[in-house]
Amino acid sequence: MLTAFVNAFRTPDLRKKLLFVLLIITIFRAGSQIPAPGVSVAAVQDCLGNDANSQGVYTLINLFSGGSLLQLTIFALGIMPYITASIILQLLVVVIPRLEALKKEGQSGQTKITQYTRYLTLGLAVLQATGIVALARSGNLLQGCTEPLLFDNGLQTFLVMVVTMTAGTAVIMWLGELITERGVGNGMSILIFTQVVATFPAQLWAVGKTKSWWTFGIVIVIGMVIIAAVIFIEQAQRRIPVQYARRMVGRKMFGGSSTYIPLKVNQAGIIPVIFASSLLYLPAMAVQFNRGSADQPGYITWINDHFVRGDHPYYMVAYFSLIIFFTYFYVSITFNPQEVADNMKKYGGFIPGIRAGKPTEDYLSYVLSRITLPGAIYLGLISLIPLIALVLIEANQNFPFGGTSILIMVGVALDTVKQIESQLQQRNYEGFLR
Repeated sequence: MLTAFVNAFRTPDLRKKLLFVLLIITIFRAGSQIPAPGVSVAAVQDCLGNDANSQGVYTLINLFSGGSLLQLTIFALGIMPYITASIILQLLVVVIPRLEALKKEGQSGQTKITQYTRYLTLGLAVLQATGIVALARSGNLLQGCTEPLLFDNGLQTFLVMVVTMTAGTAVIMWLGELITERGVGNGMSILIFTQVVATFPAQLWAVGKTKSWWTFGIVIVIGMVIIAAVIFIEQAQRRIPVQYARRMVGRKMFGGSSTYIPLKVNQAGIIPVIFASSLLYLPAMAVQFNRGSADQPGYITWINDHFVRGDHPYYMVAYFSLIIFFTYFYVSITFNPQEVADNMKKYGGFIPGIRAGKPTEDYLSYVLSRITLPGAIYLGLISLIPLIALVLIEANQNFPFGGTSILIMVGVALDTVKQIESQLQQRNYEGFLR
């Protein structure tokens, strides 16, 4: 593997791409450390030292921002508005005929959908920035914080911070597109990977410092086992063989080839985890806005006891159930067996032993429903690891080896390595994987 790294940097064009990616990552991380105008850095750092903030409502957004959200930096929103906009557009493509027609137009249609995603990202960034700055002004952003987080609570400072954070989101989108065009791998995925990895060493160090180095060693061993399991499941797929019949077009013969349809065990990726986490943040946000009131309703107290920290069995059961539901939901809207069966029939393809048309559609639906179940259970169990660790060793919800962070790190790393591998193979190098 080290030889493959050397070969990658020996190739001039590939070396330029890798160095360009590293440059963009450096700029991205530097922007994540620059505070927005009007922020009291000393007050923010003092409040972040409170352990209660490790269980805040914005844990997921803070994870995707590399910890810069709660520090109120210019890149505080991170890549989360773009992720949310992309998911919304994927869902709208299924229900809005105009967007579905654009998707079928090819590259030109995809360009328009990408442009819509950018506009929606900026709109969501304005909303999120407004909410975050409003909470910072009111003192409800960080728990147990008595110091003012902003030097000035005036309207001008408020607007400047909102514009700055929204502009930061636009810059992040631009950096991600630069990596996709001129670098290696998907730019947005690499930026997400960068932000998640940025918090990883601090989380590991906190385990050894607050518990013991013996516990730290056990966590490392368990983490290696979890990473190996995640890699195994992420690579697992059911290959449906497809045979294409020979057909004459003019004077040329086409077809007669064999291929397969790869159905991954984890067909949905990390999207169900994001959906489930976002939905469970809604009751926690209700508690956030009612904090400090003298007369709290009974349901607010119940939610605060059962659905805020994440170590309660009710929370775990609800989280696991929502992941199972959203896995089936997302797979059903992203993989259409009827469309695949129609395309196969159109080009003369068939599954050996299965008739073309409706029988092929039924067979694909049957296989997909069976293979989605282990994938959904796998996502649920991986996502519960940080919550179980919260109970066993009293770690925070950002426990390193588990949940959204480990899925992102392994998934993006595998995809990027495969892309570098393909470019190395084009130049007759051995590559990373043997």
